[in-house]
Amino acid sequence: MAMNESGAPDGTSFDGPSEEELLPCGRRLAQVWELAETGGQDPHTAECPHCGEALRALRALEGVVARARDDEPRVPPWDTAALADRVMDVVRLELRPGRTLPLGEADEDAWIVEAAAARTFRAAVDTLPGVRAGSCRIEADAQEAPSSAPPPGRLPRGPVRVRVEVQVGLSWNLQLVADEVRARVVGAADHELGMRIAAVDVVVTDLLDEDEDEDEDATEGRQP
Repeated sequence: MAMNESGAPDGTSFDGPSEEELLPCGRRLAQVWELAETGGQDPHTAECPHCGEALRALRALEGVVARARDDEPRVPPWDTAALADRVMDVVRLELRPGRTLPLGEADEDAWIVEAAAARTFRAAVDTLPGVRAGSCRIEADAQEAPSSAPPPGRLPRGPVRVRVEVQVGLSWNLQLVADEVRARVVGAADHELGMRIAAVDVVVTDLLDEDEDEDEDATEGRQP
């Protein structure tokens, strides 16, 4: 159940990942995955840590899809294929290594991959009771023009804008939870990453029945 977006009043939106998304090493993500799926050999891919991380993400993706198929044996084959395609789309977005993001001040040369930064922000948001973090996207701040074009696969040095989706318990006031999520993200960026944040857009995607969650946790706790 989609709810509301609590973000900046200018309504800034985030585009999806580019089909030509580059890894920090300069290789196209799609090219690395396609080569692995066809069994091709590439000396660069075998030695490159960025390509290796992309391939580990692909293997995790394949495992998710395989488990989804095993868990739904009664679904007609054509429905299973459609489900697998949707899962592939979502998990590719979340497991991709992502671009390289700037850390520190403009004159520094410190960087972090988007996937690692997003994991840090989601973990910070999950410390809020009754809140579950979902998709997290990080973009360059459109209000601050870069002095020069960044290398392929990198955001320009400067503040970034974070967009995080959350599910929240029914007891939360939506404006309050948005403020708390922003505070957690900014705190993690400042104290754990050293990343400058221009804005945090919070999207509430669903409301959680906290009583049901507590019942499920209690049931799991009784299992051997």
